Amino acid sequence: MSHPDLNNEWRKVAAAVYRKPVDSKIFGSVEIDITDLEAFISQKRKQGVKITLTHFFTLAVARALKNEVPELNCYIRRGRVVQRERVDAMVSVLVRDAEMSSVRVPNAGQINYSELAEILQEAILDTRQGDENSTMRMKGILRRIPWPLRGWIFRIFKFLTISLGISFSSIGLTANNFGSFVITNIGSIGLDTGFPALFPVSNVAMVFVMGGVSKKPVVINDTVVIRRVISLSCALDHRVVDANHGGKLFRSLKNAVRNPEIFN
Repeated sequence: MSHPDLNNEWRKVAAAVYRKPVDSKIFGSVEIDITDLEAFISQKRKQGVKITLTHFFTLAVARALKNEVPELNCYIRRGRVVQRERVDAMVSVLVRDAEMSSVRVPNAGQINYSELAEILQEAILDTRQGDENSTMRMKGILRRIPWPLRGWIFRIFKFLTISLGISFSSIGLTANNFGSFVITNIGSIGLDTGFPALFPVSNVAMVFVMGGVSKKPVVINDTVVIRRVISLSCALDHRVVDANHGGKLFRSLKNAVRNPEIFN
């Protein structure tokens, strides 16, 4: 019987990147009825706009950060909160069997379904052909550095880029490599819900997670009906935001689910 390689490439990177979980975080979750939203997405696909729930929630979160909760579009530099000038999204995507990569979507708070679908499709194709973005390339460089140098080098660059805000654009290291927020769909790999880590070098105030979709009884007009429900969760950087900002975010998302046409 063969055993999985526990010391794979990602684990080598993770051992250098993560420390004990002592940082301050806020976790939040909510369940939202997406029956009508899925019908809307199905109709858009019939019209030739190949979108999924990931496309919708990427746009919905980005628009919320732009208009409703700008506090979530901030980061810490030299002990001070800094507001980003625009909302960029970092979307985790499955590019090969069980292999994740990421796609950065610039100005995600201003684009529509068709534009996002085109950006993700082109980026995923490039990644599958070996042309990954700078963040993923740096991951590859880091995992090839021998231990314990790997951890030392990571902490040096983290201090320079994240703490001091110094950019090394020539090698793809800046304080804004990950954009404004990270969004990932763990439902696509069989998980119903989950609470993400705030990746130490991402410099984002929030990581947003889409969980599984299931049928559940829901009360509508005092009648119990079976509806399609998704689990959503997020991790927030308590240095930048408080729980009420998470509440504003989820209220904005619920409104967007009821009005998905606003991103046409």
